[in-house]
Amino acid sequence: MTASNTDLETHRRELTGYCYRMLGSAFDADDAVQETMVRAWKNASTFEGRASLRSWLYKIATNVCLDALRGEKRRALPMDLGPSSPPRESLLRPWPKDDIWVTPIPDDRLDPAEIAATRDSVRLAFVTALQRLPARQRAALILREVLKLSAAEAASVLDTSVASVNSALQRARATLGELPDHQRPAQVDPENSELLARYVDAFQRYDMNALLGIIREDAVMTMPPYELWLRGSRDITAFFVEPTPSHCRDSVLVPARANGVPAWGQYIPDPGGGGHAAWALQVHEATGGRISRMTFFLDTRRLFPLFGLPPRL
Repeated sequence: MTASNTDLETHRRELTGYCYRMLGSAFDADDAVQETMVRAWKNASTFEGRASLRSWLYKIATNVCLDALRGEKRRALPMDLGPSSPPRESLLRPWPKDDIWVTPIPDDRLDPAEIAATRDSVRLAFVTALQRLPARQRAALILREVLKLSAAEAASVLDTSVASVNSALQRARATLGELPDHQRPAQVDPENSELLARYVDAFQRYDMNALLGIIREDAVMTMPPYELWLRGSRDITAFFVEPTPSHCRDSVLVPARANGVPAWGQYIPDPGGGGHAAWALQVHEATGGRISRMTFFLDTRRLFPLFGLPPRL
């Protein structure tokens, strides 16, 4: 029994979700899946059907990801690297290395059925928390708790014993359970169209009082590649008006989808060129009827083409 290219391609989106959770980067996940497909195609004649094609591909993808993670510093978001800061523009300092950050992934790169069934497992907070785990613990947790493989299947994928998989899973759960509140993935609300509409309206009108009513008092905000991060709705809204002139005033938000949630391309007025220029990709999460986590990704050069967003309006 051999695996055809068509057979392999039917698993591409599912493998992309797996590699994204493992590596924390949409770009690295694309590279890993492509390498997985190349290895699978080269070895298609050796696939004997004793395991499912899905398990065989996950085994290849796991080895690709483990190879990629050897010696690499884990990806993170700013709240993983130090304490929160006051809302002052003078504290904005870019981290020396751009490739340290967890990046968002467009929904259209992922399996729609998987998003519907395991939406929380692709949220930025969860993917970022996964990066704190050793690579094999990370794989064990994803295989068992996200993809719902049996312990025996996960052991086969990882080339280890069932006891080792169960031990790795137990240690991974313990590590995630010990994370501080601002790093731990929280239960998030189902999509709330009314809340999202209120946010877009308030942000585009530059109405800080309205935003205060939408953002949780204990919300966190990050802006990769800057190491500064803010905690609390008052500090967040104060920062929105801190730069003079503010980058947020007169913004236009264009809808997108990232990590299973609504996202927006933010465009700011461009006095030099006219119109509006790309500024940030916003990806937010809500808990308890208000926005709880706000991430503004400023790498528009790479992210806007990935999300099909134009560089200018």
